[in-house]
Amino acid sequence: MKKFLLTALAAVSSVGVFAQYSSDAVVTESEVLTTFKTDFKSNWFVSVGAGPQIFFGDHDRQMKFGDRLSPALDVAVGKWFSPTIGARLMYSGLYVNGATQTWGDLKHGGIYNTGKEVPGKFTHAYGYLAKQKINCLTLHADMMFDLTNMIGGYNPSRVYGCAPYIGVGWGHVYSDPTQNAVIGNVGVFNMFHVSKAVDVNIDLRAMIASDDFDGEMGGRNFDGMFSVSAGITYRFAPRGWKTRMVKVVEFDNDAVNDLRRQVADLIAANEKLEKEKAGTIVQHNTVMNANGNYIIYFPINVSSLSNADRAQLEMVAEMIRKSGAETRFSVIGYADKATGSPEINEVLSRERAISVKEYLVNEFGISADRLDASWSGGVDNMFFNDPSLSRVVIITEKK
Repeated sequence: MKKFLLTALAAVSSVGVFAQYSSDAVVTESEVLTTFKTDFKSNWFVSVGAGPQIFFGDHDRQMKFGDRLSPALDVAVGKWFSPTIGARLMYSGLYVNGATQTWGDLKHGGIYNTGKEVPGKFTHAYGYLAKQKINCLTLHADMMFDLTNMIGGYNPSRVYGCAPYIGVGWGHVYSDPTQNAVIGNVGVFNMFHVSKAVDVNIDLRAMIASDDFDGEMGGRNFDGMFSVSAGITYRFAPRGWKTRMVKVVEFDNDAVNDLRRQVADLIAANEKLEKEKAGTIVQHNTVMNANGNYIIYFPINVSSLSNADRAQLEMVAEMIRKSGAETRFSVIGYADKATGSPEINEVLSRERAISVKEYLVNEFGISADRLDASWSGGVDNMFFNDPSLSRVVIITEKK
């Protein structure tokens, strides 16, 4: 009966959920990220770009904007660890244009001097400014963050991607005199996906170095550079991230609460039937047949005595006292074979027999020598093909 009710409960619940899904649910579909290719060989890329850059030194404000511009070449190799996090190692270089107050070649005190005057920039204290050409390169490592995937989620068909980055590295001037400096840089890497493997990109980057990067110490606390480069990126296979389509089901709250009430009612009905079932067993807990045999019935998986059992055993004890002093009785415990394992039924039948014997001895003073307790474990149906009637202790007068 218990198994039947639980099966019916599950069936009704599933039917209720299905009905709710088909009538009141709002179903939406969305593509979500499920797995990453986190192995070493996947999602590598190489980028090449070129564009103008402008140097910020001690005298840049005294130069024309066009005279400060210089070309730059970028070459990078990197890897995306997830749709939102990546890293790259980049070479950037050629040369930058600046201005210096030192004149002449290196031997005569000039620093990166081209020998060309900055037009109209005579200073009374130091004379004329000269143009500089500083041959340099930078090598830096950048941590990249794909902002479009962070905000909008991974979408393999998206055309544009924006990846801000921040990095540190090493700057080197290989003109004489040579210079080395720790540099920091920030930027935005803009990606336009033209195919599965190729991107067109625009890189906006700002670099900062120590004030002596141009060979002079001036009124600034640092030297810097800003560059804009355009190029292409090739993404090596295996590339991309696995996705799957999922359905999101939103249920009507009132219908869900109604379903919960139905389930609660079924659980309450099941508990009521269990109690009624136990009460039925207690009502015929002890029976004496015409041959003087006494039968104590037990609920399933129970070996302890109820108050009804104790009341009936008081009558059994009275019958035993009225028999002859030499009359002996067997107390045999049983369990039904249809439920439980043989090991459990063996223990259960033994405990039932012993509980009956000990109660007769301890509570009513029946001599233990007159009661022979034994047990038979799990047995086939003893009465009316009903396994519940085999969960018994039978007290029989020994002839």
